[in-house]
Amino acid sequence: MEIDDINTVAVLGAGNMGHGIAEVAAMAGYDVAMRDIKEEFVQDGYDQIEWSLNKLAENDQLSQEEADAALERVTPLVDMEEACGNADIVIEAVPEKMEIKKDVYSELEAAAPDHAIFATNTSSLSITELADVTERPEQFCGMHFFNPPVRMPLVEVISGAESDEETLELVEELADDFGKSPVRVHKDSPGFIVNRILVPLMNEACWLVEEDEATIAEVDSTTKYGMGLPMGSFELGDQVGNDVSYHVLEYMHEVLGEAYEPCPLLERKVENEELGKKTRKGFYDYEDGDGADIPTDEQSDLVEKRLVATMANEAAKLIGGDVAPPESIDEATQLGAGFPDGPVKLADDFGLENALEALEDAYEATGHERYEPADYLEERASEGGFYDQSGADDGEVEFDAIRVEYPGDMVGHIVLDRPHRMNTISEELLDELEEAIELLEDDDEVRSILLTGEGDRAFSAGADVQSMAAGGADPLGAVELSKNGQSTFGKLESSELPVVAGIDGYCLGGGMELSTCADIRVASNRSEFGQPELDLGLIPGWGGTQRLANVIGEGPAKEIILTAERYEAEEMKRFGFVSDVVDDAELEERAFELAADLAGGPPIATKYTKRAMLAGRHDTDAGLEYEASAFGQLMATDDLMEGITAFMGDEDPDFQGK
Repeated sequence: MEIDDINTVAVLGAGNMGHGIAEVAAMAGYDVAMRDIKEEFVQDGYDQIEWSLNKLAENDQLSQEEADAALERVTPLVDMEEACGNADIVIEAVPEKMEIKKDVYSELEAAAPDHAIFATNTSSLSITELADVTERPEQFCGMHFFNPPVRMPLVEVISGAESDEETLELVEELADDFGKSPVRVHKDSPGFIVNRILVPLMNEACWLVEEDEATIAEVDSTTKYGMGLPMGSFELGDQVGNDVSYHVLEYMHEVLGEAYEPCPLLERKVENEELGKKTRKGFYDYEDGDGADIPTDEQSDLVEKRLVATMANEAAKLIGGDVAPPESIDEATQLGAGFPDGPVKLADDFGLENALEALEDAYEATGHERYEPADYLEERASEGGFYDQSGADDGEVEFDAIRVEYPGDMVGHIVLDRPHRMNTISEELLDELEEAIELLEDDDEVRSILLTGEGDRAFSAGADVQSMAAGGADPLGAVELSKNGQSTFGKLESSELPVVAGIDGYCLGGGMELSTCADIRVASNRSEFGQPELDLGLIPGWGGTQRLANVIGEGPAKEIILTAERYEAEEMKRFGFVSDVVDDAELEERAFELAADLAGGPPIATKYTKRAMLAGRHDTDAGLEYEASAFGQLMATDDLMEGITAFMGDEDPDFQGK
């Protein structure tokens, strides 16, 4: 079966995950049969889909016509045979209990057609054990969505012991067609990737408090503001549900052994029904208290060592056990848990030898198996990291937050490569951007720079507030952050190479400040622009208060900055900020075409033109003086003669920069 053969999707379960998956499939154009065991359950799920679709339409994320059409494609059912008799794929999302799921598959096997693929949305249970209940283990795999499915981009596609490669590839294609980002889990292992990292992390946080080595405040302050993770460990536990973490741990404990023993603190929370936000009380009080009120300045070196070491150890078990490679672990955790950097890179940056030492010290002190280092961790610590270090000293520049590509025609292409964070600008990205600009400027084969963002959601949605939160709490640190961004963006603006920004999707805040430094901007129809800083009680801090007025005039610049509103691409074209607005599918080609045209121009004259315009921005006399001097120097260049000769012969010039 191929992706074009899938027309009907059956979803078993109409709860939060089930109705969310059904909605995603319907929005992608599939006919969906959503089944649950009672009419009231399935009708409630259908009502939730209707509410969600209308909300998306209300927020202009799809049209009302598209919302209505998607709802029409969903059929709520109770009868198993009616729901699954014509299904091409069945996605099961019933409660996370092995026996319940096995009973469902026994009934499903008799109702579904022979060609149908079965995919379970389990977050941790054995794919192989569930597949054994059916007569089609080769057509069975895991398809783990994250909550809420409509919003979360990750889908873990998990292989059972007998899953066919064709089945896995087809389910990955389906996830992609749903608008999701599939990540392959190559071996059936409890917790798969994301939960295998997060749940032991949460458990270790509990052990640190249980054994009086840290307070909840210290753990969460370290996690959120010291390590830069999106939430504190206990804050995340309350968000997910402490019962969910506990039940995943129970299963891992049963299958993998004592290293995954649930901490008594977590067990007590579940026994007391303090499950987090859903019960209004967990590790934090959401009823009468302030919720997760996490201090910014109570970081602990011990907490960081233990938590990073825990993630490093779990990553080592996944990589060494051929469950997933480093790249997949980092991608899945970024997409599914919002990590700015994945745990593998985080561990490499921390130093595997430091993580190994932290585990060995804790193991010697406590004797608990959760601290026993994985063999693969010891192996990679001796090699310097999980990622291959072989190319680190060969002179080749490696980047993490950006990519540098060479698409041809003397164009150097810088790609903001943080799609999981909507290409938001972190301090790491600023440092790498500065290095990339210098790299391209030093390359004689590059004569223009093209700047774009990875994916179609955002050129850049602004500053990565999460990764900068700790620095932002300190006024002096914030000043340095502002100056760092101003300096890096200024380097792009003053580059002797012409710069084209290809803008697709959100171009907001710091992202818009970055695009302002380009010489020419071209945007897709779906792009949105804005400087929302004033809504946050801030001002644009990376040159936006100065550069935007220089580009479009003080009046329009004040309107954009002071109102903090969003503007469509056509309106930004009327302001003069964008030179061209093109169809979404044409943006990449048009932006490259502009960059290639500029690269084909006379490099010396281009350099002098940019210098003269920059010099005269605030001092016209200085600009005119520079212009005259540059004009005189250009008269003696080979490029001038080449230009005149080509013009006289009605040919294209071949400028050499001489």
